[in-house]
Amino acid sequence: MQELFSQELKRGIRNSGVIAVLVIEDAELAVPVARTLLEGGISAMELTLRTPAALEALKRIRSDVPQMLAGVGTILRADQVKEVAAAGAEFGVAPGYNPRVVDAAKAADLAFAPGVATATELEWALEQGCRILKFFPAEPLGGIPYLKSMNSPYSYLDLQYVPLGGVNQDNLRAWLEQSFVIAVGGSWIANKQLIAAQDWDEIRRRAEQAHSIFKEVRG
Repeated sequence: MQELFSQELKRGIRNSGVIAVLVIEDAELAVPVARTLLEGGISAMELTLRTPAALEALKRIRSDVPQMLAGVGTILRADQVKEVAAAGAEFGVAPGYNPRVVDAAKAADLAFAPGVATATELEWALEQGCRILKFFPAEPLGGIPYLKSMNSPYSYLDLQYVPLGGVNQDNLRAWLEQSFVIAVGGSWIANKQLIAAQDWDEIRRRAEQAHSIFKEVRG
């Protein structure tokens, strides 16, 4: 079965190493935060569908900051997929596994990474062609030891994961050291408080720190 992510898209995510996960409440701030993240070395982001501004923020970033690999997260319903694809998302992400959402993403030709927490969910996702999977909530589930154990029977398939949930500056290095982690989802880099305060210096500093760890681990 054909993979949902192209080789080029996978390369872009891998080269960023960290995907900044953002909750943007004011679309006017989307372009400044995207530019700030790029300045700090982060070239991939996930805009969560938790605010009415998310899709407008995506459109502005895709128009004004084309260097940023911009996807959309928290896609919970099949009808949201068309909206996300029409807004120009380069990939979609969900916190859990919903077969109807995966089917809609395939129909819309949208690269999609469903969230998995168990081997059962993983196998359902595999059956639909998913080879990049969100592992959520990563740390509360058991962190690296849990994911290593869950992935072990499937390691020959070269599945790749994006862990999110409890991942932060302190454990970023350990996650990036895992060969089955394509990139780490980072909500701490530009949280909604920093974005609302327009604290670009702090966001840039956090992005630079994360990028520095990525470079040290993966070269």
